[in-house]
Amino acid sequence: MAFAAGAVFYVVVEELIPEANEGEHSNLSTIGFAIGFVLMMVLDVVMG
Repeated sequence: MAFAAGAVFYVVVEELIPEANEGEHSNLSTIGFAIGFVLMMVLDVVMG
């Protein structure tokens, strides 16, 4: 389940958000989006 969710997450960011593929460092936006998502999930769990 976790692998499938990660694959869908990657496809959504890379393919469905066109601005994520623009420029030389297209993977940087994907990594930033993933880090932001993880940070918000951690804050949600910690702060209840």
